[in-house]
Amino acid sequence: QVQLVESGGGLVQPGGSLRLSCTASGSVLGLTRIFGANTMNWYRQAPGKERERVASIIRSGATYYADSVKGRFTISKDNTNKVVYLQMSNLKPEDTAVYVCSTNGPVSNDIWGQGTQVTVSS
Repeated sequence: QVQLVESGGGLVQPGGSLRLSCTASGSVLGLTRIFGANTMNWYRQAPGKERERVASIIRSGATYYADSVKGRFTISKDNTNKVVYLQMSNLKPEDTAVYVCSTNGPVSNDIWGQGTQVTVSS
């Protein structure tokens, strides 16, 4: 059973930066398969709003970003240490949300973390 745990959230002023981490744990075989074949995603959900896919990275390393974060956020993954990162820069108040890591793909059911709160406020 693979689990995803997010960290790195917090309170930051507008224009600031944060780096979120999503650390995967579980069986060595499961982790290797997931990081080798699945898509890794960051979603966010703000109060009263729909959940939004923020960024994804596929096994080749190709990435997807929501228009609202293009040029400000960068997703990356460390296949050796089984961690997915979301580097967020030039943060805006509208980026305030719970950020959740997930994985989906051919080698597992969808797996979701619990989320980490990001608050952008002066």
